[in-house]
Amino acid sequence: MTTLRHAAAALATAGLIAGLVTGCTTEADRPDGSPAPAPEASPAGAVVDGYSTPVEDRVYPEVGDPGVDTLHYALDLTWDPVARTLDAVEELRFRATTDAEDVRLDLAPPLRPSAVTVDGEDTTYDHEGKDLVVHEPVTANDEHTLVIRYSGSPEPVPAPVQRSDFSSTGWTVTDDGGVWTMQEPYGAYSWYAVNDQPSDKALYDVTITVPAPMVGVSNGTLVSRRDSGRRTTTHWRLDEPASSYLVTVAIGDFTMTRDRSSSGVPITYWTPTGRPGIVQRLRRAPAALDWLEDRLGPYPFDTLGFLVVDSKSGMETQTMITLGDTPYATSPEVLVHEMAHHWYGDEVTPVDWRDVWMSEGMATYLQGVWQSEDEGRPLEERMDLWATFDTQLRGDAGPPGFFHEDSFGAGNVYYIPAVMWDELRKKLGDDLFWKLVRAWPASQEDGNANYQEITTWWSERSGQDLSGFFSAWLLSPETPQRG
Repeated sequence: MTTLRHAAAALATAGLIAGLVTGCTTEADRPDGSPAPAPEASPAGAVVDGYSTPVEDRVYPEVGDPGVDTLHYALDLTWDPVARTLDAVEELRFRATTDAEDVRLDLAPPLRPSAVTVDGEDTTYDHEGKDLVVHEPVTANDEHTLVIRYSGSPEPVPAPVQRSDFSSTGWTVTDDGGVWTMQEPYGAYSWYAVNDQPSDKALYDVTITVPAPMVGVSNGTLVSRRDSGRRTTTHWRLDEPASSYLVTVAIGDFTMTRDRSSSGVPITYWTPTGRPGIVQRLRRAPAALDWLEDRLGPYPFDTLGFLVVDSKSGMETQTMITLGDTPYATSPEVLVHEMAHHWYGDEVTPVDWRDVWMSEGMATYLQGVWQSEDEGRPLEERMDLWATFDTQLRGDAGPPGFFHEDSFGAGNVYYIPAVMWDELRKKLGDDLFWKLVRAWPASQEDGNANYQEITTWWSERSGQDLSGFFSAWLLSPETPQRG
């Protein structure tokens, strides 16, 4: 922010960070064990990579439902920028994880369903607040296809943050009727019916129809684009599983520019038409990606895109990075931070929001290492500076592994674990440390992980008991001593 990720500008200044004091977690508060294995794929056309083990979020339990494992979303969206209305048809394939009398999804109340079917049959539903409850009995591990027709004027939803750069997430409309979406920790439910919690990864097809010269942009591969003169329809496919907060849509008068990294990763820049200067600011992305691949291994997806919108924030979304239209948001250090999330955040995603430090801390550390090398300054100077923020950040927002629920995305989950990773580098030595930094995302490919899993993995792979080290840095209200 992830992820931004929502606004990497928050990394520039500790003074932007505010929050509420919270205490240290207990063993009972931590994730309990690793996720259960995914069920075997059913034979007839199952979306194997869409299987997840959803959980109830420990920080925001009111969003998402562990009874639903979404497999594939097909979203057909038509946007009217004058009326500011969205007409949509959603086809959702899902697996029930338990026997239940109904199915619950998140859908913001400005959007109104007009028809709902399950496996081709009409069914009844209730839509109170953000809860769409479909009255259809389900049996554990059975798969179903849910089709929802809905429309309305989407609005962003309040974000649980104490930040100055954003206060809401989800579907955001610009003055000219354009749209952009960034939705961490949640907010996808502002524009489609979704199980809006990071443990539930799914595949996506997104079709967007808008009046020309606007064009709709989303994640993954651009499968097709049809320009009729009056309307433009784009079809995007995301064929590796993604959490809902990593899915994006933007609508505007964008121009696409192609590029490529030295390793061959296709790169596209989607920028406001008539503003070539923005493209030039993004041209350091291929070199930055090369640097990250040297550290982390091959880029984990087939394509990489950059999308510049009318926002103060910036966030990585899966295969796409959405950036605010400011010089800082499109600076090389922010590009490094957001691209790093494609390994730490997208390839391996926290099971729930208690462990957002896993994504933000490493992305911030890699940004710091890159900046130090790029500027020719010792890394230790930057770590010494960031370490001075620790006491205030823990006091304001709590330790990074147990932040206050109203202080999502505060500086404690960026700076403190970034310094922690550097302390671990000194403890293990450069060779072993960077070997394990590279190995961790690949070991969890397309999956989710929690505090117990990552800390146990580092202890086992390093041959040292690091449980006390991680606990002191991530769970204690007190600032640990540096080595």
